[in-house]
Amino acid sequence: MFVGEVENTRERDIEDMENALYPPAAGEIAGRVSSLFVYPIKSCRGISLSQAPLTPTGFRWDRNWLIVNSKGRGLTQRVEPKLSLIEVEMPKHAFSEGWQPDKSSNMVVRAPGMDVLKVSLAKPEKIADGVSVWEWFGSALDEGDEASTWFTTFVGKPCRLVRFDSASETRPVDPNYAPGHFAMFSDMYPFLLISQGSLDALNELLKDPVPINRFRPNILVDGCEPFAEDLWTEILIDNFTFHGVKLCSRCKVPTINQDNGIGGEEPIETLRSFRSDKVLQPQKKPQGKIYFGQNMVWKDGFGDGITKTIEIGDSVLVLGKLYSPTEAAT
Repeated sequence: MFVGEVENTRERDIEDMENALYPPAAGEIAGRVSSLFVYPIKSCRGISLSQAPLTPTGFRWDRNWLIVNSKGRGLTQRVEPKLSLIEVEMPKHAFSEGWQPDKSSNMVVRAPGMDVLKVSLAKPEKIADGVSVWEWFGSALDEGDEASTWFTTFVGKPCRLVRFDSASETRPVDPNYAPGHFAMFSDMYPFLLISQGSLDALNELLKDPVPINRFRPNILVDGCEPFAEDLWTEILIDNFTFHGVKLCSRCKVPTINQDNGIGGEEPIETLRSFRSDKVLQPQKKPQGKIYFGQNMVWKDGFGDGITKTIEIGDSVLVLGKLYSPTEAAT
């Protein structure tokens, strides 16, 4: 064997050893999409879909609407848990690629003890100024007095229903994590992904298992190990690229039973024992946060504006991942 061949063999041996210790992430099929969800009105019940059209700010219709109080501040289940009882129905073809509403298209809203409310999908003319959700302040489209009366009656305090005005407003996400990306009225980022394995691992520890609706994801993936999504920095779903932005820190909403609006202690107390920042990232100063799920952005969601769709059954291909949760952004 020549000297050059010996050196090449040695290099290959070293490379093989490194790959055994640190296997390459690219090209790993992690699982498949098992469920898709949108939440047209923030903090109200979600809609389960077989397919969901992508937009740079999230699935189409996701968190397009917000219930605000008399000061224009957005309401959530954190302070109004009964919002979990409000059901939302969109037109039959609203999630078909390229579908556009006409004058007869309505969002239908229902709640216990209330008459049915129909909200036209035609663009409202009235503007509501001084709307705020978390760190964002701006104007929105006001859905009118009938909707205001309906939500005021159900919530028990003055409310209005407003729609994000994408023609005149933008809401950037934290530029430290996803510069150049935007959301509508979602908490932080356009997409939230959770794995079935993570939910199953949690439920094995709970006396009373909880359904996935406690965590309000957009994308549920089956077939991967519990909490594998913590490590995903880049994935492909049906050839669309998503970037893992940061782990999702949880508030009290997962403790609210979405069927009756009643809160409790679980599953947050159990999650605290093995999903807190103190446990997952002991090298950092603890902030008292609890993580479940991965916030994501659609990386190739810009350009010609043509809507694209992902479906249940689509494969999830991991292009990049971390080696440990200690490396994950939080």
